[in-house]
Amino acid sequence: MANVAVYNMEGNEVGKIDLSDEIFGVKVNEHLVHRAVVLHLANKRQGTQKAKTRSEVSGGGRKPWRQKGTGHARQGSIRAPQWKGGGVVFAPAPRDYSFKMNKKEKRLALKSALTSRVQENKFIVLDELKMDEIKTKKLKNVLNNLKVGRALVVIHESDQNIVMSARNIPHVQTTLSSSINVYDVLKYNTVIATKAAIANIEEVYA
Repeated sequence: MANVAVYNMEGNEVGKIDLSDEIFGVKVNEHLVHRAVVLHLANKRQGTQKAKTRSEVSGGGRKPWRQKGTGHARQGSIRAPQWKGGGVVFAPAPRDYSFKMNKKEKRLALKSALTSRVQENKFIVLDELKMDEIKTKKLKNVLNNLKVGRALVVIHESDQNIVMSARNIPHVQTTLSSSINVYDVLKYNTVIATKAAIANIEEVYA
């Protein structure tokens, strides 16, 4: 069972906490972690690229000239691909890039990502994170006290003061413990989680 330090908002160590091996001490499965990241990025793709084929371009209903006797090559429509203003051959159409992973695979991928952050000493536990007002400078001071730059801040309940304060800090993102994902865990150098958030993660993903 991993035993990590607990810090306060001033950056001082105030205790220790035991992290569940079932969540933060699993064998890292790099294949599933990779699949989870690809899944996240693929599901974000809009897939809205579109071009018109010859059947979709307006016009071209009349044969431009008769079949024989003109000296020209035979043509059936001025909207054929070889004409200016014609349709596109094998034109791209909107498509869905998303795919699915099994629930057990998703869970194991998240556990693997969290475990890797703990093993690399890039997982910081806060006893609590409270802000009385929306103040970017105050949250920035907390990060400086923890000596953290790029960070994912995981909180238990939605707190508008924290979310709004973090929004203008480059390379810092907040997320709820109930909606944490592999991509965000790996995207940021450090994961900062409150004790309440960790308790919720261990309860949900145990």
